[in-house]
Amino acid sequence: METAQVVALVAFTLVAIVVTLGARRTGSILSRTREAEGFRGDIADLARRAETSLGDVAIVIDGVRRRNAEPETIAPSLAAARDAVERYAGEARAMAPPTIALPHRDAIVYELERAGRALDLVAHGCALYETGRRIERGTEADTAVKRGYLNLIHARESIAEQAKVAIERAKDASPVRRIQRRSTDGA
Repeated sequence: METAQVVALVAFTLVAIVVTLGARRTGSILSRTREAEGFRGDIADLARRAETSLGDVAIVIDGVRRRNAEPETIAPSLAAARDAVERYAGEARAMAPPTIALPHRDAIVYELERAGRALDLVAHGCALYETGRRIERGTEADTAVKRGYLNLIHARESIAEQAKVAIERAKDASPVRRIQRRSTDGA
């Protein structure tokens, strides 16, 4: 075998190794980007659905709180909202966020559980209304409904805030977005 053939074979082998390493690195970058972008879409969708569900039930609860509606009329809405909150919390737990967004995903799960407890408190207040005359049970029932309502509102706001931060963190974790930012910052 001639020297030129050996040099060509060694050069070809080196080029093949470099291409293989580059392809693996590119695949890793694309995989991390796909995970980060998937999480961003999933968390945005979850936050939107939670906002809608909790907003709708908050309006109904506010009617009872202001004594514009009877407590027994909101039981189906409370049950549906409680079921939705449990499903949303399960979905959030199942999401695989980038490491940087993990605390925010956990905070969303916590706030969804808090919303569930708030709905339970409202249901407790409504049950108290039904056990006796409103005047007799009014104070305790009113307090339960009002506290549940306020906790629900605060949980809803916190879910929106945590989702916004989680989306930003996932954007920061996306290698392709980092590369794009560097290229636009340098231009």
